[in-house]
Amino acid sequence: MINNVFVTRTAACLPLDPVTNDEIESVLGRVGGRPSRARAIVLRNNGITHRHYALDRSTGEPVMTNAQLAAAAIRGLGEIGPVECLAAATSVADQILPGHASMVHGEIGWPSLEAVSLAGVCLSGTAALRYAAMAVACGARRAVASASELVSPLLHASRFEAEVQARVDALERNPEIAFEKDFLRWMLSDGAGAMLLEPTPGDGQSLRIDWIELFSQAHKLPACMYLGADREPDGTLRGWMRQSPADWHMGSTFALKQDVRLLDAHIAQATIIDPVEQIRERRGLAADDVDWFLPHLSSMYFAPRLEKALAVAGLPIPRERWFTNLVTCGNTGSASPYIMLDALIASKQLRSGQRVLLFIPESGRFASGFVQFEVV
Repeated sequence: MINNVFVTRTAACLPLDPVTNDEIESVLGRVGGRPSRARAIVLRNNGITHRHYALDRSTGEPVMTNAQLAAAAIRGLGEIGPVECLAAATSVADQILPGHASMVHGEIGWPSLEAVSLAGVCLSGTAALRYAAMAVACGARRAVASASELVSPLLHASRFEAEVQARVDALERNPEIAFEKDFLRWMLSDGAGAMLLEPTPGDGQSLRIDWIELFSQAHKLPACMYLGADREPDGTLRGWMRQSPADWHMGSTFALKQDVRLLDAHIAQATIIDPVEQIRERRGLAADDVDWFLPHLSSMYFAPRLEKALAVAGLPIPRERWFTNLVTCGNTGSASPYIMLDALIASKQLRSGQRVLLFIPESGRFASGFVQFEVV
């Protein structure tokens, strides 16, 4: 049995008060007691002015878990009746086991249901949406998809102290290594989003899911963003299970790292040009068909490059049809498309018959996703 699938409600949770650029180091702390050399450069390029951290400003300790953050977004959907499937995604769960969805289910306290955890990086939230949509298409009356990111504890200065004390001289001799490990501290934010999916439209405005396309380019390119691993000289990753516990210091194996040169060289071709050409052939997608384009941007630095890549791929969507809240919400990873879509709906700008296209790139090992909705 194949049903239509509609997003009938959306919700988002951005924890605590927004943090301005001038406040970041007072919240995240200074590594080694020194101001970051990368901070001003990264912030100037990414264009973000505010973000949210679920951290107590006086102690630097988290005020909630990732599962609680996801549950807060799901509760924002309101009273929705019995749910048969919960698909919950995150990049970094609170624990390795049990699965993230089970922890979210426990926080919400709903009766027995199917709980599925989706892991990955930015694209995991879209994978959760796809799973929930397939559940409804196959007969479920209601499914909830969620995505949440609680990354601020990994960005706090205390996580880097052990390595800084041991390697500060080496880092100063090799600024490129320092930048790779400091770069993401000024890029990422906490947040969560949720969507309710049903086989019929809701009482108000709903979004019918026309299609969801996901692409992995891992067969072509090495890992670009990673956690729980270190890079070998040949470029391969050595995961934490292949290391001795002595190597598991927070400043290296369990620090988020991004190869910015690899990202800059391949992000456009791998996540935009190649996939869009396939979608145009399969779906007949054209720029004139898109009324609202919601790109998950890690940085406004990539906006002009995205615009150029879309044109190269034959999908020249003009900037006046773009919608993003990156500047005021920060880069919330897998939760970003949920938070963007919720904000667009709340803006009251959608009209019946309009088409909305989500674009979600992932730099983990280069992947991307596209979702087309029609407003009903």
